[in-house]
Amino acid sequence: MIANARMYALNDSVGAAWRRLFEWVAADAEVSLDVIAHPPPHPLGDLWRRDDLGCALMCGFPWVTWRDPIERPVPLAVPVPSPANFQDRPIYWTDIVVRADSHIASVADLAGARFAFTVEDSQSGYQAPRRFFAERAHATGGRLFSAVVGPVITPRRVVEAVVAGVADAGPLDAWWHALLRRHEPEVAARLRTVAVTRPTPIPLVVGAAGMPEPQKRRVIAALEKMVDVAELSDVRDTLLLKRFVHADPADYRSLLASAREANALGYYRLQ
Repeated sequence: MIANARMYALNDSVGAAWRRLFEWVAADAEVSLDVIAHPPPHPLGDLWRRDDLGCALMCGFPWVTWRDPIERPVPLAVPVPSPANFQDRPIYWTDIVVRADSHIASVADLAGARFAFTVEDSQSGYQAPRRFFAERAHATGGRLFSAVVGPVITPRRVVEAVVAGVADAGPLDAWWHALLRRHEPEVAARLRTVAVTRPTPIPLVVGAAGMPEPQKRRVIAALEKMVDVAELSDVRDTLLLKRFVHADPADYRSLLASAREANALGYYRLQ
């Protein structure tokens, strides 16, 4: 089976920490996990469709809206980030960022801006901003931005677009942004957050639907155990990861409700 954490493998050092975590999970659960990179621009959807998926991060929006003929991946756990503003809960949100020296000081200043996005089925990179801006767009006739820049695929490319002046603003997954501030403070200092969306359930750790039940149970147990493993303390610190907890599929229905609210306001896409 394979393992992957591309969504939060900010750079090589963070990616190495994810590898150590997956290797520990594999050993503790007595399963084989081949940690693969699956780097962009390879679509994450191709990864999530693999029948040998053993342990991977998956965005909640494509999970809850799954329409593929291949059976939907099964939830194994959800991460709880360690920074205090995550409130010891498996939640996250989107930080709307601009360049640090931008004239944009508030959400109101984003009218007429160029807004970047990752991909349309990303909760943090598209759907959360779409819901956040829906009322404002509705009040201005359905269009808020002068241009929409994307898909740029990854949060890293959002940062690059904003810093380079290709876009005036863009969305960053709050956990990814926290990792950026921790591990690349000089890059993070070139950005400024002007708004945050409401919290939603964080991406899940999933495995293929056909994953054998005994292996699935052992992987879940290992993920939930890692919080107390002393040898992983530096891994948890690097990843800003407190622990993994039980994944409740019902929590992700809120993402559907949020998308429907934006639709009801006629804001079917960022514009």
